[in-house]
Amino acid sequence: MKKILFVGAETMPFAATGGLGDVMGSLPAAIKAKEKGEVDVRVVMPLYSMVSEKWREQMTDEAVFTVQLSWRNQYCGVKSLVKDGVKYYFIDNEYYFAREGLYGFFDDGERYAYFCKAVMEMLAHIDFYPDVLHANDWQSAMSVVYLNTKYRYREGYDGIKTVFTIHNIEYQGKYDFSILGDVFDLGPEHYSLMKYDDCINLMKAAVECADHVSTVSPKYAEEIRGWEYSHGLYHILDRNSYKLSGILNGIDYDYYNPSKDTAIVKNFDRRSFVKGKAENKMALQREYGLPERADVPMIAIISRLATHKGLDLVQDIAYKLVQENDVQLVVLGKGEKKYEDFFCELEKNHPDKVKALMLYDRDLSKRIYASADIFVMPSKSEPCGLSQMIASRYGAIPVVRETGGLYDSIKGYWICDGEICGNGFTFANYSSDELYDRICAALAVYADKPQYKKFASKIMGTDFSWEVSAAKYMEMYDLL
Repeated sequence: MKKILFVGAETMPFAATGGLGDVMGSLPAAIKAKEKGEVDVRVVMPLYSMVSEKWREQMTDEAVFTVQLSWRNQYCGVKSLVKDGVKYYFIDNEYYFAREGLYGFFDDGERYAYFCKAVMEMLAHIDFYPDVLHANDWQSAMSVVYLNTKYRYREGYDGIKTVFTIHNIEYQGKYDFSILGDVFDLGPEHYSLMKYDDCINLMKAAVECADHVSTVSPKYAEEIRGWEYSHGLYHILDRNSYKLSGILNGIDYDYYNPSKDTAIVKNFDRRSFVKGKAENKMALQREYGLPERADVPMIAIISRLATHKGLDLVQDIAYKLVQENDVQLVVLGKGEKKYEDFFCELEKNHPDKVKALMLYDRDLSKRIYASADIFVMPSKSEPCGLSQMIASRYGAIPVVRETGGLYDSIKGYWICDGEICGNGFTFANYSSDELYDRICAALAVYADKPQYKKFASKIMGTDFSWEVSAAKYMEMYDLL
């Protein structure tokens, strides 16, 4: 039986802040289900304070030992539980992980070095040596590095193959070389491995050490080999291109299911979405003081409010969009103050057309997906993106820029021999004019009710489940 261990800093539903947590919470279970018990899939993450008592009550104590990290000797407890056929391990150390929030602390480098070292030590204590260790993003990069530099020639560790997945190349784990030995427990002989642009770069080291490097979409795997998208790492990725590939993420079809979702007002499917979306829309309008109109096209943006998400393009066209069109615009997200202020001001000037919700709320996001007719995602860069998939699942027409996973998942609307092709509206250049043009094209389809019903139903039928992605991950593991 093939044995796979996923290593990552966050996992839904235990503790998560974004897409990495969604993947870590869905992909292992999808692989387990697809292989029908013929693969042993396990996951390891830190035991953060935010892991609720509901999950802690289900945990079993697996091991207690000491982790040596340079001059430190730190306690480590390993707890576990089984969910959806997958065994989840939790690394327990209150000094490092009993904090409010997951990231953003001055000692994050030390925290995740400890985590990765603890994962390596754990394998011997629980007598589980995976065929493939699959590490995710910079926080787990050192698990691949430690395996190659400190554990490779120990009994049980010698046959482990490694995959390192880049979910977001912007965050690489960069540190000053003064802490190479003190924090990362590596000697001068590892200087060249860890060095990039005159600093320690954990992601670079993991890319060099891993047997295979993957990203979360094929297009993103191409893009990060060039300077524009790589945040400086293109030399390393181009040099290692022979072991680089991209696999598009999926979404959890049980969690994001408009026919059963308890967070929305009215459940619906591909046959009943017109009535269902209308009821959800009017409930949202009523809740947030917008005019209650089932016929008005509702445009939604659900995003971290940052420039690389294309919010500067939205800013350029927002007033024109709401002043020249009979629409409602709902924006949900937090981020850069300039965008929060802009959308709040837009709402103040057009209270009957705009609602700015500067917060993060998963249930509210699903109510908005269920209400929206058009979903806008004009990212400058997007490794994979899940929002466009979720919007599609809930019957909102995606309008996206052709980059990363947006390019791989959404294809432009067109008519061929009387048949609707594509599953959204797309534009190539980073241009507010092109964004506005594609939104207007989506509004034109929405106004043509028979065409809209066919197109929205087709969009809802696009397969963004993990089943296809899980099969591709298994092919990758088999090649190793």
